[in-house]
Amino acid sequence: MQHEYPRNGESTHPSSKKPKLSSKFITESDIRDEFSHHQQRVARINNGSYGSCPDSVLTAQRRWQLQFLRQPDAFYFNVLRDGITASRETIKDLINADHVDEVSLVDNATTAAAIVLQRIGRNFAEGKFQKNDTVLMLHCAFQAVKKSIQAYVTRAGGSVIEVRLPFPVNSEEEIISEFKKSIEEGKSNGRKIRLAIIDHITSMPSVVIPVKELVRICRAEGIEQVFVDAAHAIGSVKVDVKEVGADFYVSNLHKWFFCPPSVAFLYCKKSTSSSDLHHPVVSHEYGNGLPIESAWIGTRDYSSQLVVPAVLEFINRFEGGIDGIMKKNHDEVVKMGKMLAESWGTNLGSPPEMSAAMIMVGLPSRLCLHSEEDAVMLRSHLRDRYEVEVPIFHQVYVDREEGVRDKDGFITGYLRMGKLAKCFIRNEEAVIKVGAGFHGITCVLPASDVCCISQFLKNRIKGGQGAAPKNWNF
Repeated sequence: MQHEYPRNGESTHPSSKKPKLSSKFITESDIRDEFSHHQQRVARINNGSYGSCPDSVLTAQRRWQLQFLRQPDAFYFNVLRDGITASRETIKDLINADHVDEVSLVDNATTAAAIVLQRIGRNFAEGKFQKNDTVLMLHCAFQAVKKSIQAYVTRAGGSVIEVRLPFPVNSEEEIISEFKKSIEEGKSNGRKIRLAIIDHITSMPSVVIPVKELVRICRAEGIEQVFVDAAHAIGSVKVDVKEVGADFYVSNLHKWFFCPPSVAFLYCKKSTSSSDLHHPVVSHEYGNGLPIESAWIGTRDYSSQLVVPAVLEFINRFEGGIDGIMKKNHDEVVKMGKMLAESWGTNLGSPPEMSAAMIMVGLPSRLCLHSEEDAVMLRSHLRDRYEVEVPIFHQVYVDREEGVRDKDGFITGYLRMGKLAKCFIRNEEAVIKVGAGFHGITCVLPASDVCCISQFLKNRIKGGQGAAPKNWNF
């Protein structure tokens, strides 16, 4: 049946040109105004989870929302298809894809993982893959990805090989060595590795992975397809999908690229098999190609997908554009991490060159973080008492002899520091100065409180309590 109008997601107009860098750079006053909607006095050092969206982009988003609400039919038939295509064109240029048809916009990296893994699962279910052929992934892959493998692959007869990521990590060679060992395991007993899932930047712990080298190894080892989960990548590291060389590459746009939540791009390299990819939500656009399927999954708010050009305009107001922001993020977070590690007598989780806009900083061993529950409790305490929002990673050592020590014992906890931030040490207090990454808010964690938290956790462990008191009165 012929469509009365061009299909949603298709464009009859030529792509817009990439916005140029502003000749008048954004000022500190402008930046404060752009993020004035953030809750005051809260030190948000967790940009990696939800990002930060500036007011000018929120204003553009609201315009799209009102345009739809005023006349939804006209919006669907005459506006939406071109708007989403313009956003896809913007991303295509940023990531150096060959064609806009290689770029789809989806809600997040979790949706992209479902798209790729449900196809792998179908191949197992339909007998195209042998039982116990395998999927390779890092052991610290995002939990949603692991669950998608469980939902789509293992229940259809596939198996999983996990690459043990060394942490703390000292070099890319350590990761490459473990990756090669796992490939050898995955190919044992005549099995085939049907898909390798590689993080570009792992979430917890956060480490920049030598993704180009690992993809090259996959090709040399005959691994059929490679999916790069780069949820944290765009806006924090250079993304060139041709250089990476993977079949699939996803990155969230609402983490480090200033989009409102939630939106991500999924790059699918043109091939004979890419036409067999489908969005998990089936609409009347099913079968028209993944970019068009993704551009209409029923009535919903598509504004976060439509503001991508406006986001790039905001980014280009900064000196150096996206490259300038990435460099400043990296330089500041490394400086902050080093100063905290020095103050606490601990360590960084990776060399500075293996971090991007986030860095792992060891917590003093006297905090006695013995479990994931302890880490959650400490994070809640920092939020409730100090208004500091920062993820905390609990490190489990397979071999205690390989563990990192400070003067009091093994380091079992790490902060994941992120965002444009400044840190300095004063009177034995670690002072973290942040504020939506730009305007300053000071939060203090005195050494005395480190000792109090430590004693609380020790008492809790001695008493065998299963949960923390609702109020920690230190």
